[in-house]
Amino acid sequence: MSIDPKIDRTPALIEAGLTLSTELDLETVLQRIVELGLEVSGARYCALGVIGTDGMIERFITAGVSDEVREQIGAPPAGHGILGLLMAEAQPLRLSNISEHPRSFGFPANHPPMTTFLGVPVRAWGRVFGNLYLTEKAGAAQFDEADEETVMVLATQAGVAIENARLYAEAMHAQSELRRLEVMDERERIAQELHDGVIQSLFAVGMGLQGAAAMAGDEEMARRIENAVEEIDRAIRDLRNYIFGLRPGILADRQLGQAIDQLAKEFSQHSDVVIVADVDEALAAELASKAADLVQLVREALSNVVRHAGASTCRVTFRRDPEGTLVEIDDDGIGFDPLEPVTGMGLTNLRERATRLGGRLELTSSAGNGTTVRAIIPS
Repeated sequence: MSIDPKIDRTPALIEAGLTLSTELDLETVLQRIVELGLEVSGARYCALGVIGTDGMIERFITAGVSDEVREQIGAPPAGHGILGLLMAEAQPLRLSNISEHPRSFGFPANHPPMTTFLGVPVRAWGRVFGNLYLTEKAGAAQFDEADEETVMVLATQAGVAIENARLYAEAMHAQSELRRLEVMDERERIAQELHDGVIQSLFAVGMGLQGAAAMAGDEEMARRIENAVEEIDRAIRDLRNYIFGLRPGILADRQLGQAIDQLAKEFSQHSDVVIVADVDEALAAELASKAADLVQLVREALSNVVRHAGASTCRVTFRRDPEGTLVEIDDDGIGFDPLEPVTGMGLTNLRERATRLGGRLELTSSAGNGTTVRAIIPS
């Protein structure tokens, strides 16, 4: 693909950034980086050399070269010659003819012919993650300064995307405490931004609408504005619940009893429901490996109470049961008929979470007599 140097490449780079930002799987991100390298530069071939802990290339991802040709070429480069130079200096490098450079080692058998070259470093995790290599500029004698600037921007976007993918993978799979805390810090930052930015903006809009309702001369118009304010208030409550879900500090010390107590306090502070936690500490210590899922189960149950129950009080209890552990969330709200279809209360999520814990969910409720949710988790 040939790119006219006079064409503004900003839209292509914006699209590339958006494309990378939507990917969270690291393998997919790495492949998309080299594919985007071709699209924004007009190169025929693009590769990403990932640098290992030993300072050599441990992985080599390509675009423009078929799987068949790669197999014929054999082992990927380790990082000698020009690639080694770029790895050592971590600075952009443009060549009109690869073979004329004194560090050139030549190419192995069956390798496609390559003449023009552009290499730039990709930084992620506070270090040089690897390098982007582009060859064979279409319709030009060599890569120019505009190509270099474009690929440098792509490399920056790639570094961010790689970092995001790493954080996501750690959030899902990492077991070490250090990595857990790194992810927790990032989620805490996001939660803080949501609270200080989005929620405050919604609150200001709601206040403005309330003022408009007070000045409205039409009763029907005032009623509609008040309804809109109620919807905004509901959205703010939902966002706060999501923020609770993002906050990592609640399990930073892995003490389940303290986590549940903190959760109860937070929901109480942001609602009209008085929530009390009663957790058997010895039992909580035995449930450390299941703590994250148990906290999420209680969080979802309390969210239902705050949003739907119309309750004034609620008790969260963890106690031993003949079958293992009983987690009970009991409220004094309006209740409902369990035999009637119920939507919007997250009961399916609660049942699925209890099942993932190897247990089951029981629900007791009646109109005017509150609701009790019980999760029985085997030992």
